[in-house]
Amino acid sequence: MRSLVGFIAWRYLRSKRDEGFISIIAWLSLIGIMLGVATLIIVTSVMSGFHKELLRNFIGASGHLTISEPYGLIKDYDELSLKIKTIKGVTHVSPFIQGQVLASAKGNAAGALVRGVTPEDMESRDTFRNAIIQGSLEAFKQGGILIGHRLADQLDLHEGDRIELVAAIGNVTAFGTIPRSKSYIVGGIFNLGFQQYDLGVIFMPLEESKVYFKKYDGVDSLEIFTDNPENTHFFRHEIVKLAERGLNVLDWKQMIGSLVNALAVERTTMFIILTMIILVASLNIISSMIMLVKTKGKDIGILRTMGATRGFIMRVFFWSGASVGIIGTIFGTILGIVFTKNIDAMRKWVLSFSGVDLFDPHVYGFTKLPAELNFLEILLIVSIALGLTFLATLYPSWKAAKLDPVEALRYE
Repeated sequence: MRSLVGFIAWRYLRSKRDEGFISIIAWLSLIGIMLGVATLIIVTSVMSGFHKELLRNFIGASGHLTISEPYGLIKDYDELSLKIKTIKGVTHVSPFIQGQVLASAKGNAAGALVRGVTPEDMESRDTFRNAIIQGSLEAFKQGGILIGHRLADQLDLHEGDRIELVAAIGNVTAFGTIPRSKSYIVGGIFNLGFQQYDLGVIFMPLEESKVYFKKYDGVDSLEIFTDNPENTHFFRHEIVKLAERGLNVLDWKQMIGSLVNALAVERTTMFIILTMIILVASLNIISSMIMLVKTKGKDIGILRTMGATRGFIMRVFFWSGASVGIIGTIFGTILGIVFTKNIDAMRKWVLSFSGVDLFDPHVYGFTKLPAELNFLEILLIVSIALGLTFLATLYPSWKAAKLDPVEALRYE
């Protein structure tokens, strides 16, 4: 019986001279569902990729919490670091000094932020250790500095070259403050894949940065890494309690929380808007199925007189409409997954073909277009597409099952 239902349902979907227009609508519905599902998968994957890469790069480079004194330097940072490390869940504490400089080399110049960190801190972070593409951390330990690959390209620098750093902090004379200038050897070049660091941050050994910025007595801040970045409220409370004094404590949610929330809102909005594509395609299925029921009135009457039940008729027309949604969803899912997995290669192809960069790293902050496939999201999209399709076929199927065979054959 099931094979008979499927056979009749498929026959009704095939294009004939009398039902050619209905078949065209069905094909358009299938294409609409396919494109809607594929677009939803691509957009949600890109949004997930943005969210994941943003957190991975920012948290991996800047820590989960940052603490500083309200005024001045943290002078007892060694003692404070040891206290903070006793908090359950704290995995690492990193002191650092930072300051703005003008970097110049080979007639080129660019502004940058110098961050002074200990070699041990750099070595303990997989994010940095795996990001070095020229040089090594050994050169950093020996007094060399690390720069991002985009800054290196801008200044035409390579490993072993010298770079001049000029800071506003300098010696005060009768003629004013003389900027501090000193040259350093480029010990390594890194590629974090995060524009903010690859273009604008220079890492310097902590002890050297103390001398360069004249901050001999302490450090600017402490970066804290934990095993649970989401539970920053707990760590904030524990840190303030252990420090026994007022400290400025910022977590990653405060620093980039607005950006993360904006991505979440945009993702939800795009999901709702693109779901409308599937909804419109489902409405087309309703119209095509209603017209199919009208044109197949004689067939319905004959089947009923031959003993077909109303349930049989309903299943025939249900599967006629549902097959459009099922096929469209399957092909849309395949298209969305394939496109997502090759999205950055396609972006590069469009760039080479047309000269138009659809994803400018200087605008978005990432060196490549991020995309992250999520099985649960794909399952949700497939469920929505199939659910809307099945709902769209219920009314036409019910109308077909309710058709009186006598009325259907009266004028035949």
